[in-house]
Amino acid sequence: MRFLELPVLVMVIVLMTLNARSATSQSNAMGERNPFFSESQLPHQMPPFDRIQDEHYAPAFERGMADQLDEVEAIATDPEAPTFENTVVALERSGRLLARVDAAFSTLSRANTTNAMDEIRGDVAPRLAIHDDQILLNSALFERIKALYERLDDLSLDEESRRLVDEYHTHFVRAGAELSESQKTHMQVINAELASLETVFTRNVLDEVNASAVVVESRGNLIGLSEGQVMATAVAARERDMDGQYVLALLNTSGQPIVSSLKNRALRERITRISLARGSRGGDFDNRHVVSRMARLRAERAQLLGYPHHAAYMLEEQTARTVEAVNDRLAILVPPAVANAEREASDLQATAVVSEAELELEAWDWAYYTEQVRAERFNFDATELRPYLEMWTVLENGVFFAAHRLFGLAFEERPELPLYDADVRVWEVFDRDDSSLGIFIADYYARPSKRGGAWMDSYVSQSRLLGTTPVIANHLNVTKPVSGASALLTFDEVETMFHEFGHTLHGLLSDVRYPYFSGTSVPRDFVEYPSQVNEMWATWPEVLRNYAVHHETDESMPAELVDKVLETETFNQGFATTEYLAASLLDQAWHQLAPDEVPTSENVVAFETATLTKAGIALRTVPPRYRSTYFSHIWTSGYSAGYYSYIWSEVLVADTVEWFKEHGGLTRENGDHFRRTLLSRGGSRDAMGLYRDFRGGDPDIRHLLMRRGLADR
Repeated sequence: MRFLELPVLVMVIVLMTLNARSATSQSNAMGERNPFFSESQLPHQMPPFDRIQDEHYAPAFERGMADQLDEVEAIATDPEAPTFENTVVALERSGRLLARVDAAFSTLSRANTTNAMDEIRGDVAPRLAIHDDQILLNSALFERIKALYERLDDLSLDEESRRLVDEYHTHFVRAGAELSESQKTHMQVINAELASLETVFTRNVLDEVNASAVVVESRGNLIGLSEGQVMATAVAARERDMDGQYVLALLNTSGQPIVSSLKNRALRERITRISLARGSRGGDFDNRHVVSRMARLRAERAQLLGYPHHAAYMLEEQTARTVEAVNDRLAILVPPAVANAEREASDLQATAVVSEAELELEAWDWAYYTEQVRAERFNFDATELRPYLEMWTVLENGVFFAAHRLFGLAFEERPELPLYDADVRVWEVFDRDDSSLGIFIADYYARPSKRGGAWMDSYVSQSRLLGTTPVIANHLNVTKPVSGASALLTFDEVETMFHEFGHTLHGLLSDVRYPYFSGTSVPRDFVEYPSQVNEMWATWPEVLRNYAVHHETDESMPAELVDKVLETETFNQGFATTEYLAASLLDQAWHQLAPDEVPTSENVVAFETATLTKAGIALRTVPPRYRSTYFSHIWTSGYSAGYYSYIWSEVLVADTVEWFKEHGGLTRENGDHFRRTLLSRGGSRDAMGLYRDFRGGDPDIRHLLMRRGLADR
């Protein structure tokens, strides 16, 4: 692994400058064939996916960076005294071409990557980091922003505009604008190398997930899987030229859902061990050196900016504010979560011994015996739900239905609009006054070119200043059924669909002037709040009845089955909370280190073990949801020192659920209040201020403990 040193950085900057100067001529050589060179004429400026080719990205990045640097230079050298309009608003308007190509590339490189895109990402990532630094470390530009900030009270600005000046000043300072020139150069070296390492980490994780798919030779080893699941594994094998065998694909989590059904214990163990070893067993995909290096660089950057470590730097801008607040919250939750998990383990152990004498419960047994205990305790088999949870019915009659009842939104499918894969679908979204609000893209099936997990992306963000409206995509990783069969979901996948659409609502309902504040541009430990709130509607009786119908007979899910879904909501929450907290603690442990405390690559696994042991959460049967070497959230997806955000936000969520119940639930009045006070405001006001506007007070953690089954009701 080679990293950027100072001479290399200088050379890269020189090359970038030369490339930028020639970008226009290179771009002109392509003529108007490059779809990024002008605004899309599709509804809401939706990207013209049918016209985008791999060869379009590099020229668009080149011209986009060059254009924005020219725009920034004009702002920084403006002979007129700095004003809000000629400095801050001008910056908000800059870089539109770069924003278009970056949004499309960053989304598609996760959702539908190619070898060419992987190469482009490796090339462009450090250059984009350097590009950002050329703006954020521009002394003349910062002096103009600082001058506005220092006389903010004299500018007669509205609340959102005042906040924009304050946020720009803070953003520049936190990026290093007040450092010396030598320190700025060091900062650029760090940022460029980190960008390169993120690319390496991402590629390793995706490649290893694909390479680690488990091959099974005998159908007899697949007892417990449904006929549809078996057929899907056979199709996966044929796609790999392995006719007659079966391929079990992995997801990028420690636990693999398929082991909950597999009766063959040896196969369950094999799958689990392969999953847990990813990124740490040597070979081409080993991420231990990447993790160690990134942690050290982040710590060095934090100290350069005057913080003891990366976590202190990151948390300053979150609603948590301090490391102590996060550590205290996690510490409060660990004992009840572990105690609950240990009680669950005892129940599972007893059931396992009945099935297999002298068996000692292991991580690969947990999901399998959980389903048996669930069936015994609640007379409930989770697979009974799947025939009633057809994927597109859940979306249209569940997710869309709830959004209509709450916010008055309507959805019209637009199959004529171009997309990048035949399995992706698109809807135009209409507001309560029938005006066109935005575009929603649903990309739900797994494929080898797609990263694991579930997420939301914005191709276009709402802004009154720019006149733009939202184009938003949700991505899941549902196993595609064989041709002609229905995609039947687990209830976890149903809740994930509602969750990601909660992010979509945050983007769709945004109503801000400045793109800086649009949609989900809020603190990381607040962004998961609206998405988790939206999960509540998955089990809301009125919504559940509307989408939970048998995919073949159209019969509603029986009332007794609905009751069992609701009855088991807190079942297995000890495990779920413990695996999540373990991952959150790993995140904090890595990012609360000084540079010289970061473990070497050889000690990454030992560091994990020591961290979990010290926290009292090193349960053999409950691995962390992600181990460090495939923990994409914290190394490449913006959650560094922020994975605690889900549980932090859930404190607000639990209170919000109670509010909706107290005020009549799924009503337009409630939806309008939530939209007006919070969802529409994006980041235009302090996050907790928005929450108090909505809720009328501060949250109570007891609601979270009851929600998680960690306290008596």
